[in-house]
Amino acid sequence: MAFDGCCSDCKLPGDDCPLIWGACNHAFHLHCILKWVNSQTSQAHCPMCRREWQFKG
Repeated sequence: MAFDGCCSDCKLPGDDCPLIWGACNHAFHLHCILKWVNSQTSQAHCPMCRREWQFKG
């Protein structure tokens, strides 16, 4: 999904749907990556590169 839009959980683009970067330098909409991380049964991995998911600090 294009980053200039918003994720499927949001109605309008803006502060409610910021981009979140992982330590692996992949970016996702906040709601999208949280949904992905919470759906993982064990350790969460980046959906793009499969590295262990860590939020970039």
